[in-house]
Amino acid sequence: MIYTNEELLILSIGALGLGMYLLFKGGDWTIDAAVYIAKRFGISPLVIGFTIIAFGTSLPELLVSLNANANGSPGIAIGNVIGSNIANILLVVGVTAFFATLHAVPRDILRDVIVMLLSSMLMMALMIHGSISQLSGFVMIGVLAAYVLWQYTMASKGKIEVEEIEEPNYKNLFHGFVFLMIGLAAIAAGAEFLVRGAKVSATIIGVPEDVIGLSVIAIGTSLPELSTCIIAAMKRQSDIIIGNILGSNVFNILMIIGVTASIKPIANSAIAPQVISLDIWVMFGVSVLFSLLLLFYKKINRVIGGVFVAGYVFYIGLIYALYLSKDVQEIAIEALEITS
Repeated sequence: MIYTNEELLILSIGALGLGMYLLFKGGDWTIDAAVYIAKRFGISPLVIGFTIIAFGTSLPELLVSLNANANGSPGIAIGNVIGSNIANILLVVGVTAFFATLHAVPRDILRDVIVMLLSSMLMMALMIHGSISQLSGFVMIGVLAAYVLWQYTMASKGKIEVEEIEEPNYKNLFHGFVFLMIGLAAIAAGAEFLVRGAKVSATIIGVPEDVIGLSVIAIGTSLPELSTCIIAAMKRQSDIIIGNILGSNVFNILMIIGVTASIKPIANSAIAPQVISLDIWVMFGVSVLFSLLLLFYKKINRVIGGVFVAGYVFYIGLIYALYLSKDVQEIAIEALEITS
């Protein structure tokens, strides 16, 4: 059966939607089951919080990026990470602030803010000065391991407050393992649907994969953070929200780019120039703005949240407009060449 472009576009959009849903539900099932199993085996809440939860919330982004890079679409992998970090701050924090004002305690988050900014700078340096090699990937993984170990050590000494982790309700270990497998399978399937749907959509509508990764996929893989933060906002738990965003952005760069590059290097030649000239700077800029607000203004209220959301809408519109304008310019150049 031969499908028209319109039919293929509808199918690809359906694949995107299904992929987002599977990532969202699969992430929930995987984290809940992993926490339950870890507690049954006597693993401390500290280890659960700094490893299972942190890894689990970034698992959708990781599998999407690995899948994309392995299938020859590094632009989706890079765009996913950059777009997710931008979405986490402007969209997730912005929307969450409508539910409750976020209050920050600078001394409690200073180190995490510094690590987030340094991670962003490391990624920018690698992308500007060359490809992200396997060695760079292993270095990122090592830095992340040191960061997690430091957090665990500080928490063990009582220098970092650890939130109580709510234990999921499963009947027994077998039940937990079943949901762990289902969750991992759902995330893997969701990543496949999301990447394939994105590639087909990008081809049909003529939008580069990088833009799809920066927008549609980034929003889809940020849905777990959005739901978690909204629930925490309703409970007035600002520390959980801020910690979730800072930690997620660090893991997105160090773990996702690190693991992806360690398996298959990411060549800059396969990434749209605009990602390097614009998008990574937007990511760093919003990270700096978020950090300054937390450290000096010490709160994110509804007004700032509204500005964040408006800024995100403007950014998404801008990247599509820029690529559209490039297409118009290319058409004009071709027309001039034909007439000359």
